[in-house]
Amino acid sequence: MPQTDPKTVGIDPIMPAHAQVYLRLRDMVLYGDLTPGQAVTIQGLTKSLSAGMTPVREAIRRLTSQGALEFQGNRRVSVPLLTAADIDEIIVAREWLDPFLTRRAMAHVTGSDIAALTRLDQSLDGAIRQGDLRGYLHLNHQFHLAIYRLARSPILADLAEGLWLRFGPSMRVLCGRIGTQNLPDNHKQTLNAMQTGDTDAAAAAIAADVRQGMDQLRASLADNTAGG
Repeated sequence: MPQTDPKTVGIDPIMPAHAQVYLRLRDMVLYGDLTPGQAVTIQGLTKSLSAGMTPVREAIRRLTSQGALEFQGNRRVSVPLLTAADIDEIIVAREWLDPFLTRRAMAHVTGSDIAALTRLDQSLDGAIRQGDLRGYLHLNHQFHLAIYRLARSPILADLAEGLWLRFGPSMRVLCGRIGTQNLPDNHKQTLNAMQTGDTDAAAAAIAADVRQGMDQLRASLADNTAGG
């Protein structure tokens, strides 16, 4: 099964090296290459990222401040484990933020924007058919990210993006358990509403997409806790 390359997706090769290292490590967290609770050494990250110690430490500090990593001592870091309470807070935040940003985006979206979102969704369908877990996570994130950017609300968009760093790693675990065929996708309903200019329907479709995915994640966490 084809898998996306964590070293190349969305990284501009002409950007400063320290920024590239941050984005690559961020993507490793965001798309679940680092398993929640799994401690990794800073030295190990420098090897996997083919980067120097200084930019890796800088990236770790930045991601730690964003709540995406936490120090474990002995020069180790890990992705925090989510609790049920964490997921409940994320649900509350996303159920407001994502529909609100979608409504804002509807005031600016153009035909070419909808076409670009449609292409993303078609690529997402391909990842689902191929069982490409990382590809699904990347494209699903990019779909929502594109809507955030269309909203032209940078502060709220940053808040929404920050939440993905919190739940993204656990979504990778969920994908591995249930497979891509059983993952939520209300994007087509969103696109149909955008094409007809129905702001309420677009916001409702995104809200349903968020709720379905987060409910699956919460149920998976509950099953895992019960099984342990």
